[in-house]
Amino acid sequence: MEDIALSNRPLVEAIFELRWELQPDAPTGLRSDPNYGIIIGKLYSALEKKYPQYDQLPGANVPNEMAEYVIQHRFRIGKNKWPLIQIGPGIITVNDTENYDWRDFEERVLDAFNVLQDVYETRGVKLDVTNLSLRYIDSVKYDFEPEELFTFLSDKLHTNVNLKPELFEESSNVSRSPIDFDWRISFAATKPKGICGLRIWTAKRGSLNALFWETIVQSDKDQILKDPFELDVWLADAHVITHNWFCKLTEGELFESFK
Repeated sequence: MEDIALSNRPLVEAIFELRWELQPDAPTGLRSDPNYGIIIGKLYSALEKKYPQYDQLPGANVPNEMAEYVIQHRFRIGKNKWPLIQIGPGIITVNDTENYDWRDFEERVLDAFNVLQDVYETRGVKLDVTNLSLRYIDSVKYDFEPEELFTFLSDKLHTNVNLKPELFEESSNVSRSPIDFDWRISFAATKPKGICGLRIWTAKRGSLNALFWETIVQSDKDQILKDPFELDVWLADAHVITHNWFCKLTEGELFESFK
């Protein structure tokens, strides 16, 4: 499914994340990847043509045996440029922002996975995938009055959040206008098997007030088809959900403002 070209897209970040099984250490109970140190060097060699900018992140100072699923290394297409790939023990992500294009993003995710898988296979190690997620964070400028928030959610994002009016009667000593908002909900998904979640919240984006919403599709170890494991199929199915939810949530005036 192709994304619709939007000249004023609200995308903050598109994020794909994959996690794989780590090995437990019996005496300590900590989990680690015994091949991780060698694999980082091999990954750098495999990725440096497309992602020549390497950054070591603060998480790299954490000992590997204590860095379970902590991002430690980042590979960018150029200095401070996107898209990028991040990796740590048991975790790899592909991230993109305002220049995001679905076909390009999909290709980069599959390429990153193939590189990771190949590196592990050359070490004779099976990459046991335990979690997949695809999520999109969008935002619009939040320049309306607090009491208009629920109207905006209803009229522009087609999401109704209702609170009992009696909560705000004079005797309650509580204002009807929210000063902060953070709402989330999740549902079972069947294709791909997993969970589809929606979160809407208010926060600062830079120095400006903004309204954010995040759509995520996530599958854990028991929901991922393992034989054979087909990341391309999972990715395409997850994208159908996130794409449809974006279009339906913003349908009408808000969507038109992104064109």
